Amino acid sequence: MAFKERVFSGVQPTGNLHLGNYLGAITKFVALQDTYDCIYCVVDLHAITVWQDPPELMRNTREVTAAFLACGIDPKKQIIFNQSQVAEHAELAWVFNCVARLGWLNRMTQFKEKAGKDRENVSVGLYAYPNLMAADILVYRATHVPVGEDQKQHLELARDIAQKFNVDFATSIHAHGYGDAFFPQPEPIIQGPATRVMSLRDGSKKMSKSEPSDYSRINLTDDADTIAQKVRKAKTDPEALPSEEEGLKARPEADNLVGIYAALNNTTKAAVLSEFGGAQFSTFKMALVDLSVAKLGPIGSEMKKLVQDPVYIDSILADGSARASAIAGETMKAVKDIVGFVRRS
Repeated sequence: MAFKERVFSGVQPTGNLHLGNYLGAITKFVALQDTYDCIYCVVDLHAITVWQDPPELMRNTREVTAAFLACGIDPKKQIIFNQSQVAEHAELAWVFNCVARLGWLNRMTQFKEKAGKDRENVSVGLYAYPNLMAADILVYRATHVPVGEDQKQHLELARDIAQKFNVDFATSIHAHGYGDAFFPQPEPIIQGPATRVMSLRDGSKKMSKSEPSDYSRINLTDDADTIAQKVRKAKTDPEALPSEEEGLKARPEADNLVGIYAALNNTTKAAVLSEFGGAQFSTFKMALVDLSVAKLGPIGSEMKKLVQDPVYIDSILADGSARASAIAGETMKAVKDIVGFVRRS
């Protein structure tokens, strides 16, 4: 059957939104709203797979919502909400816990990285996180998901779960009038030259709010002086910028900064190198400072203004959650019929 094209994606409310979140996710969200029906979620259920301070979790949820709004997502045309207000996410996740296979989850590399050597001590939620991610997407029967490279494996799992559900319950799906498949196979959307933004202190590590040095990242709420200082102090190497992309391969810090410039300027790495190839980093960094401040300064100012009005932020989340629940509720009614649950009339 043909599925209505719909985009779903989410951002964890773990604090200190930074340039990596902006270029890797939020800018994509803004662009996609021109061509798709979009559902954007603050995934607070995912956040608690590791312990969160409750007041801080509430602040961070509102901050991510403020970032969505400040970056240009229209809450009247698209849906913005927080995951915990729509119970169907957790409900479908349990069904998927019973569809997904243990071996599939054992292959998830992100769990291995996050759990480290102390796997016996991490939460079950951290292990089952990908099943909830699949439920997030499929409870809206979303067809497209903007993801970073590090989430591609989880999306592939969502596709496997959708396919196994469709196969396991094929007779029931057909009997209830849903054709050959109830859930779509969601497609990844990976676009732009900076889908994976690296640390300003170490080009081999992803930009992260958990890295001890604040100079490793540009936070969306940093002011112009702080942005400029961080760019100037960003790690580089002594060589001039190359003229061709091939010259970036063994130079992770150079590759990262060129990718950031390209993404902020909505261009390609090749175009950046055609302009700055042969230049010293001091010259290139001056241009990157100007561009970063011009692009990020207004967003940071608007975010700071929005978070001062939690009543407005909460109204956006409540409206979005009501609209999301209407879609998710219809999906779960159908899932219960397909699986064989006796529903309340």
